[in-house]
Amino acid sequence: MGLFSALKSMFSGAEGEASSITVHDAVEYNGFEIVPMPQKENGQYRVNGIVRKGDQEHRFIRSDLVFSEADCVELTVRKARTTIDQMGDKIFS
Repeated sequence: MGLFSALKSMFSGAEGEASSITVHDAVEYNGFEIVPMPQKENGQYRVNGIVRKGDQEHRFIRSDLVFSEADCVELTVRKARTTIDQMGDKIFS
């Protein structure tokens, strides 16, 4: 497997397995809206979501993988809150 193939499978799931994303209800936090979107990948779930404020939006995907979709939603919200606390509106720059 070449380098490109390895990178592609890391971000798109194993060959032959389509990754799926489930959009969950938004969580309000300090004037921001966090939308958890766990991405199923090789039997696990990747941290994936959107942070919105007004008409601005920041999409993020992390390397973290967890076994439970519910745990992934919780981790996504926690990571988004930390990012909001650290960056505030600069997240959209």
